[in-house]
Amino acid sequence: MAVVAVTGATGFIGSAVVRQLLAQGRSVRALIEPGLENKKVRNLDGLDVERVTVDVTNLEQMRRALKGCETLFHLAAVYKTWMPNPEVLYRVNLEGTVVTLLAAKHAKVKRVVYTSSIAAVGLKAGGEADETNPFNTFDVADPYILSKWQSERIALRFAEDGLPLVVVNPAFPFGPGDVAPTPTGRILIGLLREIVPAVGPGGICAIDVDDVAAGHLLAETKGRVGERYILGNENVTFKELFEVVGRVSGCKVPKVPAPAWVGSSIALGMELWADHVSHKEPPATYRSLRYAQRNAFFSNAKAKADLGLPTRPLEETVRRAVDWFRAEGMV
Repeated sequence: MAVVAVTGATGFIGSAVVRQLLAQGRSVRALIEPGLENKKVRNLDGLDVERVTVDVTNLEQMRRALKGCETLFHLAAVYKTWMPNPEVLYRVNLEGTVVTLLAAKHAKVKRVVYTSSIAAVGLKAGGEADETNPFNTFDVADPYILSKWQSERIALRFAEDGLPLVVVNPAFPFGPGDVAPTPTGRILIGLLREIVPAVGPGGICAIDVDDVAAGHLLAETKGRVGERYILGNENVTFKELFEVVGRVSGCKVPKVPAPAWVGSSIALGMELWADHVSHKEPPATYRSLRYAQRNAFFSNAKAKADLGLPTRPLEETVRRAVDWFRAEGMV
């Protein structure tokens, strides 16, 4: 049976991709980060996968890990809006991309699905951006956003050179299995704990994590080499998102509006406190909040037309996430 390799297999989206591959009866080789904490490996508990510990920045290890693989889903990335030292973020997201794709080329992998981010797509003032929008958020881009933009450009150069690679750009994913939790998951957790004081301007493009995973598998079979596909669903303001969370969870969510400068100032204070005092990831950072305040809205028309991307209602997605966080005792 042909083997499918998945980097970042223990992550939020990666583990969802693994589960859907197994549901199709496929043989999965889960590539796992060295020294990963046990609590983050539980996304693979009970799954019939081959586990290989490998550093995505080590070319020889990656060549061995991909030997005999027909397909590669490359999801390994550090998804953080703040780190004490962003060097590891750039190393994994950029160097890891180069090394992994070099190894895929050496292994003659027949199809690569590279996971980028909508953060690599430019925003469109007053509307929904699509795959053609050039990157234009340098002034508010944090290291994560910059790393995803740069690594996607690298991946597309590999496609130009003949690697059969398709790019997917997930929007903000919500749903069960967010063990980290990711920055998107922390939004819900803050609301469920009723510690968010106000609602600011701006909004995001949300999608269910399992719909994102389905988009990955569809990109493998239906995606065009060298093309990018936005895997998003509903564009919602923070006010609208908070209202959905309130209806689903029964929690009291903030309705008092906060001007953009107030939210930005608070986020800057949190970031400075993290930088110089706590050295722990803050609830928000200045640049990540400024990015979202511009309305990070995107169109999924291309993924719908070319891939048949499935999308479930946002309320269902939020309910799934809320139920999971509560069951895990995270709120």
